[in-house]
Amino acid sequence: MEFMAIIYLLVFAIFVLVALAIFQIRMAGIKIKDFAGFIQANEMLDKLYKFSKRYNLMSPQEQIIFLAEAEKVFAAYDKIPSIIWEDEYRKYSEVLQAYQNIRMSRWTDEKEHKV
Repeated sequence: MEFMAIIYLLVFAIFVLVALAIFQIRMAGIKIKDFAGFIQANEMLDKLYKFSKRYNLMSPQEQIIFLAEAEKVFAAYDKIPSIIWEDEYRKYSEVLQAYQNIRMSRWTDEKEHKV
């Protein structure tokens, strides 16, 4: 019987902690769906950061995939206050720089092919 009481107490504590976390997220003005998307985007940012180091070596297909995934990450980060992700700013900045460089090189390539 004591064992069951401890389990109920632990389950109750977990529910309270989850509710508290949700309450704090809501009080910060963030939707739970946006926060979940931010967590996924944060994982993707780490992957894109590794790719951003070698964007010059990417094939055109890899560049398109990088651009599409980077746009998703940027959209998710735009919905979250910057104070929450300021630790990831360096990675975000480098991915953004690679994104801009790829866009610029693709734009100049398209312009050269038209002429």
